[in-house]
Amino acid sequence: MNKSELIQEVGRQSGLTRQQAELAVDAFKTVIMREIKAERRVALIGFGTFNPTKRGRRTGRNPLTGAPLKIGPSKGVRFTAGTEFKQVLNKGKALPKPLAIKLAAAKKAGTAKATTAAKKAGTAKATTAAKKAGTAKATTAAKKAGTAKATTAAKKAGTAKR
Repeated sequence: MNKSELIQEVGRQSGLTRQQAELAVDAFKTVIMREIKAERRVALIGFGTFNPTKRGRRTGRNPLTGAPLKIGPSKGVRFTAGTEFKQVLNKGKALPKPLAIKLAAAKKAGTAKATTAAKKAGTAKATTAAKKAGTAKATTAAKKAGTAKATTAAKKAGTAKR
């Protein structure tokens, strides 16, 4: 998988647009590199840990001539897979569901609750309008809709005409 395919897959699984997914992938990459450059490790529980490494000055050999070479110090990074990652790879544990799927399920459940609440209250718009605006128009709309809650809320607001 290359970067373009990763961006496409992140967008698909998270519900983000291509541009948003690209920004997310680039931000992730930048944060990891900045932390490793500052010699701080990055631990993502369940996924793995990025550990900064240092290699001191050493002497190597030229493979063609066998002559000794001085090799300067360098920094690197080592990735160690986390427990959940290893279980997915080795023990056949199921992959975690993407966040977008979880959010879609929660949104669907939330919509059902809101719909049920709206049906019980009569008209949600009249109730909301009466509570927010507290005007005679909202009271009239609530009375026309026949919602006792909206009328009561409007009267409590002190704007209902008697």
